[in-house]
Amino acid sequence: MAKAVFHKGQRVYVKPVATWAVIEAVHPQWVKGVEEPLRVTYDAGLGRDFQAHELAAEELEANKPNLIETENWRVLRAVNRLSADARDPRHPYPGTFPVVVTDEQDWGGWRVPMAEYDRDPVRIERQARIVANALRLMRVARELVEFTQDNPHETPGQLQELAMQAEIVMAAIYQEPGPKVEAAAEAAE
Repeated sequence: MAKAVFHKGQRVYVKPVATWAVIEAVHPQWVKGVEEPLRVTYDAGLGRDFQAHELAAEELEANKPNLIETENWRVLRAVNRLSADARDPRHPYPGTFPVVVTDEQDWGGWRVPMAEYDRDPVRIERQARIVANALRLMRVARELVEFTQDNPHETPGQLQELAMQAEIVMAAIYQEPGPKVEAAAEAAE
């Protein structure tokens, strides 16, 4: 009996080929009357299917703390000292503007210039709430991915597609730009 060790879209190291690849499909081999597949192979787009012992999962660096667990982002109100009229009826919170803080001492984070806030205060308030709740959304996305990995046969197809999209978003968040990206940006300037 075998269970799937890897999932579609996961980045793995393919030992026989000595390269990194993304699993394109998981192929279980079923036997009639047995609850679990007899064997599971993985298509990594390299010309043949591989078994689990031929693949190695990408490891996350242990020295990097998990953003979702260590951060506490929140919206604070900053006083608008430069505004001539602190009672502007267009502003949801007159006399203040939102600041998303990402540090325990209420430093750092996200804020906008007052001129931009005055242009569309409702939009800026919404952006502040989105940024402040991004970690909660990341937690939901991570749990969705983990659920579909743990229960691949019980998960509906639409939910699996959402989990794949969530995994792509999470990978984009945790990806650090390499020297090639920085060099290309400098060359473009």
